[in-house]
Amino acid sequence: MSYDALLVVGFGGPEHPDHVMPFLENVTRGRGVPRERLLEVAEHYMHFGGVSPLNDQVRELLAALEPELRENGVDMPVYWGNRNWDPLLPDVVREMRENGVSRILALVLAGYSSYSSCRQYRENVYAACDEVAADGFEVHKIRVFYNHPDFVAVNAEHTREALDTIPAERRDAARLLFTAHSIPSSMAAGCDYEKQLTEASRLVAEAVGVPEDRWDLVYQSRSGPPQVPWLDPDVCDYIETLENGGAKDVVIMPIGFLSDHMEVMFDLDEEAAEKCEELGMNMVRAKTAGTHPRFVSMLRKLVQERISDDVPREAVGRFGPNHDVCPMDCCPAPQRPARRPS
Repeated sequence: MSYDALLVVGFGGPEHPDHVMPFLENVTRGRGVPRERLLEVAEHYMHFGGVSPLNDQVRELLAALEPELRENGVDMPVYWGNRNWDPLLPDVVREMRENGVSRILALVLAGYSSYSSCRQYRENVYAACDEVAADGFEVHKIRVFYNHPDFVAVNAEHTREALDTIPAERRDAARLLFTAHSIPSSMAAGCDYEKQLTEASRLVAEAVGVPEDRWDLVYQSRSGPPQVPWLDPDVCDYIETLENGGAKDVVIMPIGFLSDHMEVMFDLDEEAAEKCEELGMNMVRAKTAGTHPRFVSMLRKLVQERISDDVPREAVGRFGPNHDVCPMDCCPAPQRPARRPS
């Protein structure tokens, strides 16, 4: 199947201190997040100069992906649009329309299925098309890739590197924590997010030889109202239980994330590290996929499998490759708490 262009769809991040609160308001619009929580998260960004590294990380990924595509015979322009901050999707869709693009293959920079990591991105692209009156646009989304052998291999390589920093005599007793962004329990109930994260974690643990009783999947970065249940346990809370059980070393692999952006830097490199230091535990944080050459080549393969029947749909583990076309009822939006009358 042929396409006019590849659209890389990202989350977006502020690149100036003045952008932080408007960015957070974009992210949380309609979710009932208290303003005090937004101010708290804003301080995380201010801790790093009010700039998210995410946009630069996407630029680095694009700089690696575009020649990878060209060198492997994929000749199509690559555009980049974000959900929450510049370059915003409506502006990019308008540019594509002006350039005569109408058939788009969308690569969302998220490896797992949920409303916020899959369906919402599709809705954002369609809404951008509606906003700029891009009639006749056809958008097809690339499948999630949590169990692609290259994604598993890159995370396993980084996990192994982290484990190898622990003294050999303590390595076999070290605990391995896989982390991912927490989501509301009502969202998780309608999608395969937990199942996919558990499978990806299992595959990586198996690849590095960590037995089932020495690894766990935990969550981080919850942002919703406190009365709404979200996936747990929280990584810092779980570190305390490990210390109570006598653990001395913990390796944290942020398997739910693709790059070392703000939530990795603050929630793990700052908060989790401080918790471990407070408890006298040694913590090592594994790197995310980033621009690892095998991850970049995996993205190229995912593009190729959609434009050529000769490229195999690769997957490892228990579930096989995910679907290309999402069912109508796939990954519904979470139930929102009822608002009290003012």
